[in-house]
Amino acid sequence: MSTVEQTMKSATSALKQSGSESPNLDAGVLLCHSLDKPRSFLLTWPDKELTELELSGFEQLLQRRINGEPIAYIVGEREFWSLPLKVSPTTLIPRPDTERLVEVALDKSTGQSGSILDLGTGTGAIALALASELPEREVVGVDLKVEAQHLASENAQSLNILNAQFLSGSWFSPLEDGTKFALIVSNPPYIDEADPHLSQGDVRFEPVSALVAKENGLADIRHIAQTAVDYLEEDGWLMFEHGFEQGQRVRDILVASGYQGIETVKDYGNNDRVTFGQWKKNI
Repeated sequence: MSTVEQTMKSATSALKQSGSESPNLDAGVLLCHSLDKPRSFLLTWPDKELTELELSGFEQLLQRRINGEPIAYIVGEREFWSLPLKVSPTTLIPRPDTERLVEVALDKSTGQSGSILDLGTGTGAIALALASELPEREVVGVDLKVEAQHLASENAQSLNILNAQFLSGSWFSPLEDGTKFALIVSNPPYIDEADPHLSQGDVRFEPVSALVAKENGLADIRHIAQTAVDYLEEDGWLMFEHGFEQGQRVRDILVASGYQGIETVKDYGNNDRVTFGQWKKNI
């Protein structure tokens, strides 16, 4: 038999040896998920002995993490913008860096009243964060994968967010002709096909189609920038999350597509992260 405390110590040691950057946190999240208990349980009941069934179930989850599988996929959930979101291997795992895109979008949405479009919505993280902060605005999320559309819709329902809807299709294709948005946001695939990081860490388990783009990672950004002009209201904003070395190239794409007021802002790690521009067709 093994107590909660003993199980935590051995699991933390195993995760540390496997290369986990947060072995104690990982072990705690997995054990609490396995036992269906809150994190306070670990401190309140350190001497509680686990049954063989409980220990076996936990060890199965632990082995998956030792093999490198992301915690979010193992427990099926990730928090983003203080919203608990269901995740699955068909979508990217929402990351803290992406909250910077939400912050910039909220800033640029001040004084607007039109609808918002989130392209490549995945779990619906960006769309639902914006919808939760702007309940008077209609938010539309689009994803190529039907599974992602269903997952985002399920997240909206579980969070009781009523002003967001999700469609399936390639970028703008599911939208009706003539549809206009005051704000278009996207965290599209932007990693170069040859990037060595694709074989490291959590991204090994994430869908390649949501990570990689042609033309050194810029193909989808260029396509969205060029097409968005047909879907933006006058003075509407387009903004992207992108790689930390892509700020200048994304700005160049927006300039070439005719946008104004182009700027790149950094994330809280001081890396270029979000680039935006405004559409003024009469200039």
